[in-house]
Amino acid sequence: MQGDLLVEGVALMLVGMGSVFAFLLILVFATKTLSAVAQRFAMQWQAVADGGEGPSLEEAAAIAAALHRHRR
Repeated sequence: MQGDLLVEGVALMLVGMGSVFAFLLILVFATKTLSAVAQRFAMQWQAVADGGEGPSLEEAAAIAAALHRHRR
């Protein structure tokens, strides 16, 4: 009687620990995959951001004047 209860307890422990281990393993692979995807898109977005030109001198002067007037 006691032996059966002990065997059931050990089996339940192994099933529980196995399911937690499997979940954590899946979580690690999902995190690595999402990280790789995010880095890939970040590189593409950075390339797009670097490709654009800044404002011209006239535009920069107009922006500075507008900010100066707004802050007064």
